[in-house]
Amino acid sequence: MRAFLRRLVPAVLLVSGAAALPGCGPSSDAGPAALGAVQELKWEELVPKNWDPTKRYRNISLESLRDNDPRAIQMLDEMRAVWDNAPVNVALDGTAARLSGFVVPLDNTQGGIREFLLVPYFGACIHTPPPPANQIVHVIAADTVKGLHAMDTVRVSGLLKAARYSSVDMGVSGYEIRSASVEPFVPAR
Repeated sequence: MRAFLRRLVPAVLLVSGAAALPGCGPSSDAGPAALGAVQELKWEELVPKNWDPTKRYRNISLESLRDNDPRAIQMLDEMRAVWDNAPVNVALDGTAARLSGFVVPLDNTQGGIREFLLVPYFGACIHTPPPPANQIVHVIAADTVKGLHAMDTVRVSGLLKAARYSSVDMGVSGYEIRSASVEPFVPAR
């Protein structure tokens, strides 16, 4: 059961507002200048205030379950279904937004990366389970970004849209930013 908890804890911390990179860079289909005021977002703002994916697990003694326990497997499957269908914050749909996070490449060519998932914590989508859909942003950069690698930290700016995207191996995203501006994330000192 310890492995189950290790997979569950990062996403639960994130949904509850802990462990994420601070919000953060401008762009949209029309380009950064057309966005006007860009809203700096924090990851927890992408989650509707009334959504609590942990509610159903509060009265279960998770530490008593082993990884091969059918109840643990069933709970992980149920959690995956709930998280893949996680609601988005519809008030943010169409917002000129800036958000920082980690890169999970969806395409990787010699020329660089143009399409990726932006996730709030290191290892998300590479380890299972991936975060809830409302904690994954499907990014399509305006141009191919050279020198970008898996789990690099970036600042992405653009028009945030509520849109589902399902990648076969990496998870389901609840948001999308097309024609995004992508720059390295440098934490403030």
